[in-house]
Amino acid sequence: MRFERGFLPAGLARALLVLAVLAAAWPVAANEMQQRMRQRVEATPPVVRGESLRAQAALRRFYRARDYRPAWSGRGAGSHLAALLAAVSRVEEHGLSPADYHLAAMQAAAASADSVELELLATDTYLTLAAHLLEGRVDPVSVEPDWTANRRERDLVAYLEQALGTGRIAASLQELAPDAPGYQVLKRALAMYREAAAEGGWEPIPAGPALKLGERGPRVRDLRVRLRATGFLAPGGGDPEVFDAATEAAVAAFQRRKGLEADGVVGPATLRELNKRPSDRVEQIRANLERWRWLPDDLGRRHVRVNIADYRLEARHDGRVERRHDVIVGRTYRKTPIFSDRIGYLIFNPWWETPHNLARLDKLPAFNKDPASVQRLGFDVLDRNGRRVDPAGIDWADYSEADFPFRLRQRPGPLNALGKVKIMLPNKHNVYLHDTPAQELFERSERAFSSGCVRVADALGLSEWLLAQTPGWPRSRIDEAVAGGEETRVDLPARVPVHILYFTAVVDPDGSLRLINDIYQRDARLSAALAAPPPQPAAVGAR
Repeated sequence: MRFERGFLPAGLARALLVLAVLAAAWPVAANEMQQRMRQRVEATPPVVRGESLRAQAALRRFYRARDYRPAWSGRGAGSHLAALLAAVSRVEEHGLSPADYHLAAMQAAAASADSVELELLATDTYLTLAAHLLEGRVDPVSVEPDWTANRRERDLVAYLEQALGTGRIAASLQELAPDAPGYQVLKRALAMYREAAAEGGWEPIPAGPALKLGERGPRVRDLRVRLRATGFLAPGGGDPEVFDAATEAAVAAFQRRKGLEADGVVGPATLRELNKRPSDRVEQIRANLERWRWLPDDLGRRHVRVNIADYRLEARHDGRVERRHDVIVGRTYRKTPIFSDRIGYLIFNPWWETPHNLARLDKLPAFNKDPASVQRLGFDVLDRNGRRVDPAGIDWADYSEADFPFRLRQRPGPLNALGKVKIMLPNKHNVYLHDTPAQELFERSERAFSSGCVRVADALGLSEWLLAQTPGWPRSRIDEAVAGGEETRVDLPARVPVHILYFTAVVDPDGSLRLINDIYQRDARLSAALAAPPPQPAAVGAR
C-alpha cells in the first residue's frame, strides 16, 4: 500500500470521518468503558480482531496508570486518531510496512463503532511503531549475534502520554527515527528506487564474456543504456554498440561507487551489480535503514567508526570526520564481528601472540612446508609450560591440527604480523586494530584478507589521532618509540569508543550514496527478518 505525502485513500478518509464522530460521542458510559477496558487489557494474551497486541507490557502499564480510562476518545481525540493513521500510512518512508501496525484492523474497528477495540489497537499501534522507529523492528542479535552497541532508549509510555497531551501524535513518532543525515539520504533514495521499480526498472544485460574497451555488439548497447539510466554515462555521443573511452570511464565510475576494482572492465562481479533491479536496491536500502535504527544517538563525541563492508575507518570528533583510513577485514570464512567497545591502550612494536587456531590451522602447514621460516619470521616456540623450544629440533610433520602442542609468539620487527602498532579494545572476540607489513594489500578494492582483526593503513597516523589528548605523546615521541624497537604500552587517559559496523549503503561526505557489495551476504538475512511477521516479545515498547 503506497500513499503520497499529505494524501489518504478515500476509504481511509471515510474511516477518519467516522472516528471524528465516534470520538465526540461514543455511547459507552465512562465506568462501563473502563470496566471493558480492564477486561481486555488484562486478558492473557490480549487479542483484538484476531491480532495479538505486541506492546503488551507497555500497554498494560499505560492503562493501569490511567485507571483504564480511554486515551483516544473524548474531545479532540478524532484528530489524534487521524494523525496516527496518517503516520502509519507513511511508514514506508522508513522502509517499514503499514500492514504491521493494525491499519486494516483499526479501520474495521472504526467502521463497526467498537470503541474499546479501536482504543486498544490505536495504543498498541503507537507503542509498537514508536519502538520500531526508536530501536529497530528486528532485534539485531537475532541476525547479528555479536551485536553489542547500546540501543536508543526512552520511556515510551510517558512519551505517548506527552504526545496525547500536546496533540503531536505524528510529529512525536517522526522524531523517534534517527536524525542522522545518512538516514535522511537513505529515505530519499528509497523513494527514488521505489519509483523506478514501479516504472518497470531496466532490462538486464545478458551474460557473456567480459566487456571492455573496443568491444562492440548488442550487449554493449544494453550496457550503455543501463549506464545512462543511472547517470553514469551522458546521453548521446558515439556508436551505441561500441565500448568506447567514455563507456570505460563510466564503468570505472560505477565500479568505484559499488566498491569494486575500478578497471573499467565488465566482468562477472560488475555485471552482477549492473543487473541488480530497483527492487533489489529497495531491499538493500531497507536493510540499511534498519541498521541505522539499531545505533545509539550518541556514538561518542570522539570516536572511531569502522564499516566492514566499505573497508573504511573514520576517526570522528564532534560530528566531523578528522581522519579516514583504508582497512583490511576478515575473510568470508573468518568474518570480522559487528560490535562496539572502547580503545583503552596502544602497544608499539608489539609481540604477536598467535591465536591457537591460527597456529594449528595456518602456521603448522606453513612451518611443515618451510621449517626455516620459523626463525626467519621471528617466531618463538613455547611448550605447554611456557618454556622456549628450539625449533630446529621440531619435526613439524609429527603434529596435526588436532594435537598441536605449541604456543607461538612473533617478535617485534619488520615482518611482525601486527606491524608497528596494536590498538587495543579488549573484547570477547579478541579483535583489535593493528598495522601490517603487507601494505600492498591496501591497493586492492576488495580487502577481506584478515583472520578477523582489522588492519589499518597508516596505523601510526591513527595512533597520533588517538594520542592527541595524551600528554607527552606527540608524533615525534611515537616515532622514537617505534624506532627503539622495544614493546611499549601507552594507556589513553580517556577510552575512545569504537564501533565496528556493517553498512552496504554508504553516504559520503558530499551527500552522495554508494550501494556497495554485500561481502558477507548479510543483507538477505536482514531483509527476510523485515519481511517476516513482526516479533511479539513482551518487552516491545516497555521502556
